[in-house]
Amino acid sequence: MPKASDVKKNTAIEYNDSVYIVRGIERSVPQGRAGGSLYRMRMYDVVTGAKVDETFKDSDMLTLADLSRRPAMFSYIDGDQYVFMDNEDYTPYNLNKESIADEVLFIDEETQGLAVIIVDDAPVGVALPSSVELTITETDPSIKGASASARTKPAILSTGLTIQVPEHISTGDKVKVNTEERKFMGRADSK
Repeated sequence: MPKASDVKKNTAIEYNDSVYIVRGIERSVPQGRAGGSLYRMRMYDVVTGAKVDETFKDSDMLTLADLSRRPAMFSYIDGDQYVFMDNEDYTPYNLNKESIADEVLFIDEETQGLAVIIVDDAPVGVALPSSVELTITETDPSIKGASASARTKPAILSTGLTIQVPEHISTGDKVKVNTEERKFMGRADSK
């Protein structure tokens, strides 16, 4: 049983007789309070999809739910369902766009290293790799000789995500993006 301070995003926990997947964690340290930090977790019920915001002390013990990760790749969109295909046995996993809204900003047909999170034989979320490679679809024209400057400009990626990139990057470039921090990491390795 992990402490609340050890729980990470996309962890499944049992709470109030239900299984929840943790989608977001905000840590706060109240002023003048003896003891540790507070962790406010945004959780979604894996069965109903209901959203719950709950605050735990850093020392609160939480129960992990039975969760497995299956390596998968994005296959296609069917209405508001994103369909992923298991890399090993080709099982299709349907996930509602709303339940993976943050993750779909990093996913296209070429994204490698994805895993579908399964709880009680049902797909409940997608685990992203630490970085993905995406193509810039729109940004201001590149400025020649700007590679030495530290100035950035916004760039819209093929998935709709907007990040800041250095001025020497241009539309059509493939870039590496950190999925946790939503930050530009460099040009993608050209194959």
